[in-house]
Amino acid sequence: MQTLTHQEITAMFLALGLLLASARLFGELARRFNQPAVLGEILAGILLGPTVFGALAPAWSTFLFPQVGGGALALDGLMTLAITLFLLVAGLEVDLSTIWRQGKLAINVGVAGIVVPFAVGFGAAWFVPQLMGIEAGADPLLFALFMATALSISALPVIAKTLMDLNLYRSDLGMLVVAAAVFNDLVGWIVFAVILGLLGTAPAHALSIGQTIGLTLLFALFMLTAARWLINRVLPWLHAHASWPGGVLGFALALALVAAAFTEWIGIHAIFGAFLAGVALGDSRHLRERTRATIEQFVSFIFAPLFFAGIGLKVNFVAQFDLLLVVAVLVIATLGKVLGCGLAGLLSGLGKREAWALGFGMNARGAMEIILGLLALKYGLIGERLFVALVIMALVTSLMSGPLLQHVLRLKKPRRFTDFLSARTYVNHIQARSRPEAVAELAKAAAAVAGLDAADVIDGVMIREEIMATGIGHGLAVPHARMRGLDRPVVAVGLSAAGIDFDAPDGRPAQLIFLLLTPVHDDGVQLELLADIATVFKGEEIRSRVGQVASFTEFLALVRSG
Repeated sequence: MQTLTHQEITAMFLALGLLLASARLFGELARRFNQPAVLGEILAGILLGPTVFGALAPAWSTFLFPQVGGGALALDGLMTLAITLFLLVAGLEVDLSTIWRQGKLAINVGVAGIVVPFAVGFGAAWFVPQLMGIEAGADPLLFALFMATALSISALPVIAKTLMDLNLYRSDLGMLVVAAAVFNDLVGWIVFAVILGLLGTAPAHALSIGQTIGLTLLFALFMLTAARWLINRVLPWLHAHASWPGGVLGFALALALVAAAFTEWIGIHAIFGAFLAGVALGDSRHLRERTRATIEQFVSFIFAPLFFAGIGLKVNFVAQFDLLLVVAVLVIATLGKVLGCGLAGLLSGLGKREAWALGFGMNARGAMEIILGLLALKYGLIGERLFVALVIMALVTSLMSGPLLQHVLRLKKPRRFTDFLSARTYVNHIQARSRPEAVAELAKAAAAVAGLDAADVIDGVMIREEIMATGIGHGLAVPHARMRGLDRPVVAVGLSAAGIDFDAPDGRPAQLIFLLLTPVHDDGVQLELLADIATVFKGEEIRSRVGQVASFTEFLALVRSG
């Protein structure tokens, strides 16, 4: 029996540790700058791959990330498992009922969102294949079909996250975008599964291409009908008789792996089976939100970062960068999706602003586009230049979706008080015993950060206090003032164990005191921050736990984790 050598096992664990640690680190940095985590995860892989680390230390790069041998096979197997589980999570995000609730309009937008970019992508790849990066010897028809599919699919997880960040997810427009994206994803993955069948990627067995395509369609129909019904019957039994969450987690992963094995056997990639298993499982009303969140966190914070960081190990992103190809792919992809969905919205009765917002919302490609490109690269359908262009297009469209939605709808991203809080304006133990002393202590910290005179800040806040007390009850007080010479808000926080009287309606002394300084013309930011503070600390549990924190880091961790 063949096994990994001592050196291969050492290299594999070291490589996985470096990949996961760097992917999580850069993913969190990306989030800190309000960017998708996948951007940082791919960047981590690029730094560790042939683009940077491979060029600086080729011997170490070959040791950690071998291209041949047992270590390479082990990493490839783990990456295949990671992408399969990620598609399970993507399937869980699909809510089939949203399509029916939105009705004809969602179907119209979903169809247009596939047909128009599919036609544009196919036409470009068929008539000007050299511009689109076709490789010598590639089948023109399969290449055109792949480009058509790659440019027509959307990324439901990215779209949903963008809408949530903009507080649009539960709106009529948000639900329409999600419903159209659900339809888009289902059709897009089925079409791509058929293309994989046409590639002849299956092992040598009795199934012909026609049989593979037929079984693919039958399997999709089964998973979306009978399998949904069976799962809906099994889950209550698991909740009643199996330990939680282990019973449901084991069932979900086993279902995904079996479905993945079946689609791989019939000649379609394993990820399609896992995706449909996720759709069938996620549609059950008996799947608890806590279980769904546990599966998503397990995959999204461990397996997904490994996979996306692993993308950077595949290609040299500098050597294979082709500016003309990148621009062509980005422009054609964006025009096809935005025009298709936007025109469908206009013809269906939406206003101009909502219609174009619909198009920009559907334009996010994200992880789905990258996965398609990676599979096409693996099977030799595209070359490394086009793969790099597709990855860049996926990232750029994901990054531009939110800002363009905000611009078209004239929205402002909700501002959080943590955006303007720093370690320098956090006072863990206020020494003050009275309201003026507390204001003075926090005002000095805020003035030092804002570049203002502390006396002016104290005067401005106390004048506001004399007009109306700022104790809001439940142990909270929010003294505030608008200050001249201030460019952006400043938030200071102080904790008082004894409590300080801020004349709250419930009579309770304030143990958590926020000092808000905003510009004179603050366009409503003061009200936004006040509302955010009230929302975050409305629960008794979080207010009681605040008194136990020992540092700014612990305070921030408590606030962000809820």
